[in-house]
Amino acid sequence: MLKTLVIENIAVIKKAQIEFTSGLNVLTGETGAGKSIVVDSINAILGERTSRELVRAGSDNAFVNAYFEDINDDVKLKLNEYDIPIEEDGSLLLSRKISAGGKSVCRVNGLPVTVGILKDIGTHLVNIHGQHDSQALLNPDFHYKFVDAYADCDELLAEYKESFKSFLNIRRQLKSLTSDADERDKQSEILDYQIKELRDADIKVGEWEELKHRKSVILNSQAILNALNTLLGAVNGDDENQGIQSVLSSSDKEITALLDADSQLKPIIEKLDSAEDLLESIKDLISDKMESLDFQPDELDKIEERLDILYTFSNKYGETEQDMLYYLADAERKRALFDNSEQDLERLNAEYDSSLEKTQSLALKLSEVRRKAAEKLGEEICSQLEFLDMPGVKFVTQFSKGNLSSVGVDKIEFLIRTNPGEEPKPLAKIASGGELSRIMLAIKSIIAKSDSIATLIFDEIDTGVSGKASRKIGLKLKEVGKNAQVICVTHSAQIASAADSHFLIKKEYTDNAAFTQIMPLDFEGRKYELARIMGGLNVTESLLKSAEEMLDYGN
Repeated sequence: MLKTLVIENIAVIKKAQIEFTSGLNVLTGETGAGKSIVVDSINAILGERTSRELVRAGSDNAFVNAYFEDINDDVKLKLNEYDIPIEEDGSLLLSRKISAGGKSVCRVNGLPVTVGILKDIGTHLVNIHGQHDSQALLNPDFHYKFVDAYADCDELLAEYKESFKSFLNIRRQLKSLTSDADERDKQSEILDYQIKELRDADIKVGEWEELKHRKSVILNSQAILNALNTLLGAVNGDDENQGIQSVLSSSDKEITALLDADSQLKPIIEKLDSAEDLLESIKDLISDKMESLDFQPDELDKIEERLDILYTFSNKYGETEQDMLYYLADAERKRALFDNSEQDLERLNAEYDSSLEKTQSLALKLSEVRRKAAEKLGEEICSQLEFLDMPGVKFVTQFSKGNLSSVGVDKIEFLIRTNPGEEPKPLAKIASGGELSRIMLAIKSIIAKSDSIATLIFDEIDTGVSGKASRKIGLKLKEVGKNAQVICVTHSAQIASAADSHFLIKKEYTDNAAFTQIMPLDFEGRKYELARIMGGLNVTESLLKSAEEMLDYGN
């Protein structure tokens, strides 16, 4: 529960410390004294959005500190989640510094945290019910929350939400694949054509240069052939002239015959022999080359055709044969991905059906739990409302089936009948402001019995209610205070008289500046404050006596 609240430089509060107790804590004071500032400060320490206007005029920073005792297991789980140390005595200290520029510095047990973390922890510490919360009863979109809180179906709801989240993820993937199907088909056709074209071409690295060389040879083959024939004639000779080979052979024989006369002729003879061998090699090369110049008439056309293909491919797939082969490999890879997409589509369709079936099953299970809980909740609300001076009320929870959403498939709306013989109608059409406050209190008092949140705050729940009904509300708040700490801001003397602890919020003026003080009241102080609430400026003896009677009755 909230044990200590320290407020500094918040609006008209320069510095105040409130020591709350268990049971029902009531805060009263004149209109404009600053009661709402206390609630705003608690909201701030729970991580709610704040405004720079909250900082007291002339101050650089505002501070709020809240000390909690006996924190629940949900809070401890959150602390573990954020690696925040847990005190052995189960206490918790929250602090928030708000600068005049609007920035915040938050701490939990001394460790700096973000505002988001502070809010996540705060949701498990305090439940604040203000006047605007009664409006939630007018909006059917929020009615499921009250049923779920009573049904205590957190685990089932969490399981459903996880299943629904998974279902949405699969549906998004499936939608993405399906929406791209036409484009994927077009791309597949293009890739299939390109892959077939490149594979059929059977491109080899170096082929382009070889073809260009072969083309050059063919185009110059006659000139080459004539030159080779001339060279061969010079080597072999003809009918009119001796060839080089014949001349060298004759010379070789003549000099060899003189070797005995002069041994120094031997090197010359060896060179002549080498020259003859070289000529034989040249003749062989000439013969091979002349044979290679024997080509088919259509070979040049085929080369030209092949070169045209390679040139066209160079504009489409890359300048070199290697670039073309790289393009082919990349196209095959992309095509394989499209094939995988088809497999993914089949897989996702199967997963979609399975996930949808599971989510629908959990939604129906959640709906059954809600329907059973709603029936019992309605009975208990009627019982509570009878005590709160709304006898003969019939409270019904209407269920209809909607689309799957993050909270199930149910469309839930509270209906109420305030007069016998009438059909139950939506709250917005029937309930007054005072009735809404009592209905909300009835719901809160029922839920509080099983709620793990130890502190409930009611901000002016008495709006639109007076007299006997206010007294009943006070007693009901006191009853709720047996199961949870209750903090109530009120203008009602009847509600204030039921308090276990009563705090007066009082505005004073010093040196043309407003200051708000918050002080606990003893019995005499409470008696005077109740008399002030009942009588305004004129606190008479009869009012004081009535206040004393109210206090005696309330306690």
